[in-house]
Amino acid sequence: MIRKILSVVTAGCAALFLVQTVLAYPIDGYPQTGIRRLERLRLIAARQLPGPMPVAGALKPVSDIKLNLTGPAGDALNQLPPIDNTLQERIEALFPNRDASYSLALLDITPGRPARLALRQADRKFSPGSVGKLAIAAGLFFELKTRYPDDPGRRQELLRTRRVVADHWIHKDHHNVPVYDPDTRAFASRPIGEGDTFSLYEWADHMLSASANAAASIVWKEVILMRAFGSQYPPTREEEQRFFAKTAPAVLRDFAVSTVNDPLRAIGIQSKDWFLGSFFTATGQKIVPGGGESVGTPMGLLQFLIAMERGNIVDEWSSLEIKRLMYMTAKRIRFASSPALNNAAVYFKSGSLYRCKPEPGFTCGKYLGN
Repeated sequence: MIRKILSVVTAGCAALFLVQTVLAYPIDGYPQTGIRRLERLRLIAARQLPGPMPVAGALKPVSDIKLNLTGPAGDALNQLPPIDNTLQERIEALFPNRDASYSLALLDITPGRPARLALRQADRKFSPGSVGKLAIAAGLFFELKTRYPDDPGRRQELLRTRRVVADHWIHKDHHNVPVYDPDTRAFASRPIGEGDTFSLYEWADHMLSASANAAASIVWKEVILMRAFGSQYPPTREEEQRFFAKTAPAVLRDFAVSTVNDPLRAIGIQSKDWFLGSFFTATGQKIVPGGGESVGTPMGLLQFLIAMERGNIVDEWSSLEIKRLMYMTAKRIRFASSPALNNAAVYFKSGSLYRCKPEPGFTCGKYLGN
């Protein structure tokens, strides 16, 4: 009955927002992040391991991933420019035979010319699905700055060294994640299972690149713990269990809503344009009550990416790390899979909601609702 897709795609210097597994973060980022799957991709790109070669636009090094609006160009976007009539006409020409619900916000920030804006039902509300995981990323980096306000190096050290074991919070999730051992070079693509251990960096990477719901719940849980324990984070296993068992459900709900939504409000995104209300796994929803229906609009996502490119999501270091975590290094899906983008760097997150009802001649499938 319902099939909606809400995606965020930025290619090169153009930001494109449209109505599953991909892989992100530059492949030379293993030494600084400890994200182990990156070392496998680096070896594949160096022809030292077998595997599909990423497209040219996916091979940029960490040093090439930069924020595009940290100067006067970003200041000029304190307010969006007026609609560019030529661009608007070209966008409208894409939709005459498509479903009326299609919505879009597009901002062209190509260097050397004025920014151009085109909108189509940009305030229309959708279930953001996995796009909401970007809010969790913003919450994570907000808490890291609270812990180490003037020391990004220590923030990165915590991301690398905090290791979290998968437990009941991960249930249930069907998304595969890449699991790689640099010592043995053993590799598997599979759902996360209880007992799997990843660094906080790797959990965040699985949340955004593989869009794993299990990883999203683990990261959100850790963000709540950062807020609750402050300088005493990370807690012991016993302290963590006691916290979630003894804290009133309403308090847990308020912690959850605040940690992932306050960073959005801080960059000017109103709750009507983006609000994340509940965990991504059934176990997480059982432990932490939901704070309301999750919603997203193309305009809210446009504001998020402008803030990211300006270095305003928490701070410049955090914005750049979020952008690196969105950088696609392997399989490209949906709009990002166009061969026209093979040479372009693409920063991507998508989310979907689909349902099925009996219909003669129709077979329901993954992401194939009616």
